[in-house]
Amino acid sequence: MDIYKLIKEMTLKEKIAQLTQISFNFKNFEEVKEKIENYQVGSLILGGTAFVGDGDEAAVEKHKIRELQKAATENTRLGIPLLFGRDVIHGHETIFPVNLAMAASFNPELLRLCYDKIREEAAYDGINWTFCPMLDFCHDPRWGRIIECQGEDPYLASKLAEAIVKGFQTDSLSNEGAVAACAKHYIGYGASEGGRDYNHTEISHYALWNNYIPAFKSAVDSGAATVMNSFNEMNGIPVAASRRLLTDILRGRLGFDGFVISDWGAISQLKNHCMAENDADAAELALKAGIDMDMVDDCYFNHLEELVASGRISEELINLSVERVLKIKDKMGLFEKPIRSFNRPDIKENARLAGKMCAQTAVLLKNEGNLLPLDKGQKITVTGPFAGVGGEHSGSWVILTEAYKPQSFIDAIRAYAPNTRIEYKDNLASSYLAARNSDVVICALGEPPYVTGEMHSVSSIEIPDAQKQLLIDLKKQGKKIVGLLFFGRPVALQSVEPFMDAILYMWHGGVSATKTAAKVLFGDAEPSGRLPVTFPRVTGQIPIYYNALPAGRDVNGYYGDDGKYMRNYEDCSGTPMYPFGYGLSYTEFEYSDITAENSEISLEDIKNGRKFKFTVEVKNIGDRPGTEVVQLYIHDVVASRVRPLRELKGFK
Repeated sequence: MDIYKLIKEMTLKEKIAQLTQISFNFKNFEEVKEKIENYQVGSLILGGTAFVGDGDEAAVEKHKIRELQKAATENTRLGIPLLFGRDVIHGHETIFPVNLAMAASFNPELLRLCYDKIREEAAYDGINWTFCPMLDFCHDPRWGRIIECQGEDPYLASKLAEAIVKGFQTDSLSNEGAVAACAKHYIGYGASEGGRDYNHTEISHYALWNNYIPAFKSAVDSGAATVMNSFNEMNGIPVAASRRLLTDILRGRLGFDGFVISDWGAISQLKNHCMAENDADAAELALKAGIDMDMVDDCYFNHLEELVASGRISEELINLSVERVLKIKDKMGLFEKPIRSFNRPDIKENARLAGKMCAQTAVLLKNEGNLLPLDKGQKITVTGPFAGVGGEHSGSWVILTEAYKPQSFIDAIRAYAPNTRIEYKDNLASSYLAARNSDVVICALGEPPYVTGEMHSVSSIEIPDAQKQLLIDLKKQGKKIVGLLFFGRPVALQSVEPFMDAILYMWHGGVSATKTAAKVLFGDAEPSGRLPVTFPRVTGQIPIYYNALPAGRDVNGYYGDDGKYMRNYEDCSGTPMYPFGYGLSYTEFEYSDITAENSEISLEDIKNGRKFKFTVEVKNIGDRPGTEVVQLYIHDVVASRVRPLRELKGFK
């Protein structure tokens, strides 16, 4: 397709329409079809609200997508194909663990395979663009959207970003089944002050380049087709109006050559930031900053034409954005084959893959006296508010169909161990009585998905009081307690850890969460996850993270023992409850013979691609098979800028 020739043939209104995305919730079909045929809009977002991943009204009807694509390509003057975008965050028909959980796998290869299957399911339904990966960097687990993040380490997040982009886009965006990825939210959204969504952010130049940009650079280097700007203002300038961030850095420094889309309504919200008097001003600011496509608020559609007429915006600037949008459509082969058919994905096989990933996200936090794995000959009592629920284990940003909702944990464990004596009590008084007659008690605790995700921040990450009291009362029965935790975010466990003999953190694990939990508890699957974020002792320690910069006193604060100069509190230790990278195993590993191939490398060697190479021998000295995540950390001992005492630079 000759993009430049096509642009010359387009009217100004047709160009502006290509920079416009409208919402389609499958109930407004005729209205949307009319807009497509009359105005040739560039894209649809599949959903009627900003929360298009949550809610029955966002269920996909693929035949309507095909009809709308046909309308765009056959019933308009130029026949330009549509992009159909959707928040395919951690699954489509098959729900995988939430993103933060999958980061705990430390397994980019498996992650890419998972997103390859997610891509197949989305493409089968006619989706050719996803608003994923979410690459926000966050140190505050009170923020609801931490569940979508890739952890607190820039190196880990960068490797996972590459895996997700390549999972969606395959080896080439031109492959017929490829789905365009969108790296979001660029940039700084995860630093929302106080963990309150959409809040002010203050990010230094040092932090921006060392913490926030690396994952986006990885996504760009991996060929991400699109980038979404973030809602927030940073250091007094909304990202949606920042040419420095969206053009000078993103395109100039990082080399991004795709197109930028606004987040839902972010352009019009420049009025709320008190940067624009009206939508016309907002449209001018956003386009000049570098936002190519306007998501749903019609600022571009309603005002760019008048802005060109008044001389406030040049048509050449609009042409540049149109060129970027059309080039992505051309790279995807949509001009040649806008309507595509694919074989139905193997949903059962995808559920098995989700279970494999779920096991690799499970983190064993405590295992006193090797209580786990359990013996199927034991008498077991199951209780707790998350033992009898199903859909809550999927997390936010999902559409649950009855066929693919997770089982409740009690149903899953009974199905998995039918000959084991398992008693389930959802009544507190009866659960205490049952506990006395059991060998072990499994107490399933957690948080529902509606307290995580967008616009769902919390002021405290402590275990809810009722769940804490349940543990205390169960422990009084004198039995061993296994805490089975289904949370989306990190939680503060200091106050409840003494009442659990073993703690298995299952996150919001998706369609296979409860079945996998049963397998892990009985030792038929290994809990090989390692924490991708620090777990504080109490909420008041936030922010606490492993790669903090050393201070003049207490340079080992995160890992050290409490002492006179420790950066602790009068009422709390300065160390975390569980550090980044932590996770126990059912077996024991021994490290030996750690060697470095090179003791030093010059800067010139590094520029020429030479790398440090380290080898280590890892031996399983336990009595059962296991999986270890080997982690390599570095420290710049004498630097021109202060560097963290530990920086993850390799894992396997």
